[in-house]
Amino acid sequence: MPLPSEHQTGEFHSRHSRLDLRHSSAVSWFYRNFIRPALFAVDSEEIHNRTLRMLNLASRHPVLRDALAAFYSAPVLPTNLFGVSFPNPVGLAAGMDKHAAAVPVWEALGFGFVELGGVTWLPQPGNPAPRLFRAVADRALINRMGFNNPGAEAVAANLAAWRAAGRWPRHPVGINLGKSKITPPKEAPEDYANSFRTLWPHADFFVVNVSSPNTPDLRQLQDKGALDEILAALQEANQALSGGSDQTSGGSNQLSVISNQSSVMGNRQSPRPILVKVAPDLSFEALDEILELVSPRRIAGIVATNTTIERPETPFPELKRVYAENGGLSGRPLRARSTELIRHIHRQSQGSLPIVGVGGIFDAEDAWEKITAGASLVQLYTGLVYEGPGIAKAIARGVRERLNARGLRSVKEAVGMASYQ
Repeated sequence: MPLPSEHQTGEFHSRHSRLDLRHSSAVSWFYRNFIRPALFAVDSEEIHNRTLRMLNLASRHPVLRDALAAFYSAPVLPTNLFGVSFPNPVGLAAGMDKHAAAVPVWEALGFGFVELGGVTWLPQPGNPAPRLFRAVADRALINRMGFNNPGAEAVAANLAAWRAAGRWPRHPVGINLGKSKITPPKEAPEDYANSFRTLWPHADFFVVNVSSPNTPDLRQLQDKGALDEILAALQEANQALSGGSDQTSGGSNQLSVISNQSSVMGNRQSPRPILVKVAPDLSFEALDEILELVSPRRIAGIVATNTTIERPETPFPELKRVYAENGGLSGRPLRARSTELIRHIHRQSQGSLPIVGVGGIFDAEDAWEKITAGASLVQLYTGLVYEGPGIAKAIARGVRERLNARGLRSVKEAVGMASYQ
């Protein structure tokens, strides 16, 4: 039998892509029009907890995970940052899986990495309920969860159990670290370091969260001096845990760690990349002060951004009622500001500092906006709530199509393309 010609092969892939697009669009339409209304009829936090319980069940059963992967696996768009290999640039943001309850399943849902947490050293229940609210017309959420989590030791035990059961994902696993509510700000460095030491064997990278608006005085830790002390404590622990090897790479002073594939197979001797998550409400001047710590404290990247305490203007009474709630706002209203900060960081670092773009990403065009502004990776939370489980696949596929249309071979080539426009 003769082999198909290049033209015939191209036609096959084109037809397959169109069929895949129609299937994904149908799944997304069904979620938005039938499943989401039923979910949104239930209290926000309650449906979040129910969903995590279902995903925990799927995480424990290979047949269920394989079935999800058959629908939602994303195309491969490999990229390597701070020595960690990401199969695609679309990640799950912190806040969705705080207990490490569903670690194995996120890969099946198309995500190229996951950021667990926020995790604090001490267990804490968080703020009183209700504490999660939907602004549906604006595709936004307000939360004042307050770092509700079982504590670093419990999360470490959950992660160790997933690994022991042979269910560890092939993509990178990051952990978001927060400050325990009862810990005074002056004791924050040791509080963060305790969590870091406990979780160090289980993470491919860490994110220092000093920007949540829902823990009293936490955002004060974005001050250059306070953040410097926290990072100093973390890097001291980092070097001690890695056997004292201080591996840095050239001019950018990024941590040079072994590949994620080696890391998750048990070689734990490399320092972990440490990123910092910043608030969208920071001035550019305050942001620049944080960037001054990149070299001396070996910051591997910036996560931009957390939720905002600002509220958009609206004439609608229902939205006004939701926006009157205290807490951090995420979703569509945050998109432009987070992109603005990404663009500024990319310019200030001359493209040398990896950026993870978060805020208002609902489709491939939103992700492309973040990437071309300077983000090497993107993360979702609110978009997953509003668009459903097919969102990671749809975004990865859309980014790939945009790369192909411009003759680009990798996401890296698109990073920052529009940052000076």
